[in-house]
Amino acid sequence: MTDRASSPAGPEFPWPGQPSPGTPPSPGGPKQDPGPVPPARVWLDPHAGWQDTLYERLLEQRIVLASGVLDDAAATRLSAQLLTLDAEGTGPIRLELQNLRAELPAALTLMGVLDVIRAEIQAFAGGETGGAALGVLASCPRRAAYPNASFTLSEPKLQFGGTVTAVTAREQQARRMVDSLFYRIAEAAGRDAGEIREDARRGRTFTAAEAIGYGLVQDRAAKRPG
Repeated sequence: MTDRASSPAGPEFPWPGQPSPGTPPSPGGPKQDPGPVPPARVWLDPHAGWQDTLYERLLEQRIVLASGVLDDAAATRLSAQLLTLDAEGTGPIRLELQNLRAELPAALTLMGVLDVIRAEIQAFAGGETGGAALGVLASCPRRAAYPNASFTLSEPKLQFGGTVTAVTAREQQARRMVDSLFYRIAEAAGRDAGEIREDARRGRTFTAAEAIGYGLVQDRAAKRPG
């Protein structure tokens, strides 16, 4: 093994941590490699709280936003928002339904709350609204559709488990819940509940214009006055 001090003449390459020939050493010793630079984050952090701030601003304008899947937790949150606004004033409440889908028990819970709200509920439906979510829409006295809105009248999906006795009891309860849903839609649309049930079995879909003709909504959403 050849000692570094006795190596033949030629270009010298510095050892790791040593300055190049002719370069004065940096104060405080050799500089350490800073390592890879972490990538910059250019998207919004979903946990930064911006959604909560936005929802608070909407509530100040008496606007409640319902989007995605309406489950028990979401129904509880929406019910609390609606009841709070109703207690704070008598002005109309704007309920935005954006691509709303709903579990049947959660939809019935919210429908019950909408029945006791004193303030007028003005519902605006955008995207696709279908299944049990149509019961929420039908529970609002004023209903409008955005131009891109579509509506699907379909039977809610339910799953049961447990003993035969428990399943039978749940099936009977489910039939009563589905009847309540179809009766509410029929009342809002001015149609017979049997017709609503048959169209739901067929999975009938509607554009905004067709939904107006059917009675699901009353008119198209208009631009707010400046």
